[in-house]
Amino acid sequence: MTINGWIQILLYCGILVLLVKPLGGYMHRVFTGDRSLLSPVLGPVERGLYRLAGTGDQEQHWTGYAAAMLLFNLAGFLALYFLQRLQGGLPYNPAGMSAVEPGLAFNTAASFMTNTNWQNYGGESTMSYLVQMAGLTVQNFLSAATGIAIAMALIRGFASASGKSIGNFWVDMTRATLYVLLPLCVVLTLVYVWLGMPQTLGAYVGATTLEGAQQTIAVGPVASQIAIKMLGTNGGGFFNANAAHPFENPDAISNLIQMLSMFAIGAALTNVFGRMVGNQRQGWAILAAMGALFIAGVAVCYWAEAAGNPLVHALGIEGGNMEGKETRFGIALSALFAVITTAASCGAVNAMHDSFTALGGMIPLINMQLGEVIVGGVGAGFYGILMFILIAVFVAGLMVGRTPEYLGKKIEAKEVKMAMLAILCLPLAMLTFTAIAVVLPSAVASIANGGPHGFSEILYAYTSAAANNGSAFGGLTGNTPWYNITLGLGMLMGRFLVIIPALAIAGSLAAKKTVSASAGTFPTDGPLFVGLLVGVIVIVGGLTFFPALAVGPIVEHLAAIHGQTF
Repeated sequence: MTINGWIQILLYCGILVLLVKPLGGYMHRVFTGDRSLLSPVLGPVERGLYRLAGTGDQEQHWTGYAAAMLLFNLAGFLALYFLQRLQGGLPYNPAGMSAVEPGLAFNTAASFMTNTNWQNYGGESTMSYLVQMAGLTVQNFLSAATGIAIAMALIRGFASASGKSIGNFWVDMTRATLYVLLPLCVVLTLVYVWLGMPQTLGAYVGATTLEGAQQTIAVGPVASQIAIKMLGTNGGGFFNANAAHPFENPDAISNLIQMLSMFAIGAALTNVFGRMVGNQRQGWAILAAMGALFIAGVAVCYWAEAAGNPLVHALGIEGGNMEGKETRFGIALSALFAVITTAASCGAVNAMHDSFTALGGMIPLINMQLGEVIVGGVGAGFYGILMFILIAVFVAGLMVGRTPEYLGKKIEAKEVKMAMLAILCLPLAMLTFTAIAVVLPSAVASIANGGPHGFSEILYAYTSAAANNGSAFGGLTGNTPWYNITLGLGMLMGRFLVIIPALAIAGSLAAKKTVSASAGTFPTDGPLFVGLLVGVIVIVGGLTFFPALAVGPIVEHLAAIHGQTF
């Protein structure tokens, strides 16, 4: 590790913290219906969309909110599936891409609808411009807006003094897209074009190499997709190399912007929460817990990659681990990007995670297995950490013998059960499918490495799918019937088996009256609560996943120290 590397990491953290309050304040005005900077322009558009769609702005019970969300996402899934299946006969297909086969189309539709963006294909060799734009990019917006909407519904559950409604899904979805995602993406797209990303509907470009060979250079509407890919924590690459491709991530400036984009909305939602419950310190406490886990992950990952591989050192070659990394980013920014993308439920990569050291690759795996609550995906990370907050205050209540409270709301058995259901659905999907895959010959045949690392490739795939992340240990060949179907099912479980309990909790809390704090109320805006929350997240995650982790990265690291390979 170097001082220069840590300066880059701390600079990133400083800029991110500076963005939290202004972006949080803007989003608060948007979702409370107050006048914002863009209201004069977008207000008439918003009202026109409601009239066109036939939806009103009346408040919804949590069951109505959930039904609207599920039906909307089902429609998006079907639209994307059939776009892929009909691709060969649709326009804006200059490379003549054929129809996507059914299993891969199912996997991709589930992936982009759930904000996972796992890709069992190469973007430039599989998807036409039309599918990239009207299918994948549209779902990038809508899946991100869905996550923000669910977060806002849960926040209203805590902020409501007494009532049964948690907002209106159509209003939240529209405002998230129209006022937040679209304006920011327009600005980001223009910046990316300025930095050198392609944005064209023209055909692929032919070139003659220095050796005289002919080469086809894939281009397309790249910049606009990268903008929402990062801001919406989607992660699906226009190109197979994702953010390691120079057309997706040309230089250090674009790399910094993309890293900030991944965390910007998720971090700002903590400030929105604080504003809506009337105490911004509550939001800062949650962000502090996220920040502590994030810095710990960056430190371990950066140290492991900078220390290098003991097996390589035994050959007399010193230095950090540069395998699978872009020289224009180096070890520090590659490690930082890896931790951000797996903490943010994004899945974009600027380095090959499969080439990280055993402990370096373990940190992205842990980030996802904790439910990606370290800032997390847009909205998804915030409602995820609120589940852990309910468990934390429940534990605090047990220790002092009082009924747990959070922000004046009594936390009772129903809320705790729903929170545990949301938390435990992730290991259910991750570990069950992994256990089956490691004994299924056709599934084992897809791994590139034997021993602990091969196990980690499979575990990483199902962890990434259920956590709705989308990154991968690239050694696994995922485009097979088994992985296409089971990874798709894991994505659906990880998305909706968390959202439904979260909405049920929102409805339950909204119906409860707020009680005043007393002398025995546990303060939830100070360092003691931050430490308790971090401890609960680590302990719950550790008890759930440590046996699986020990078989993979930890064993591989110990073997490397003793000079053994698999």
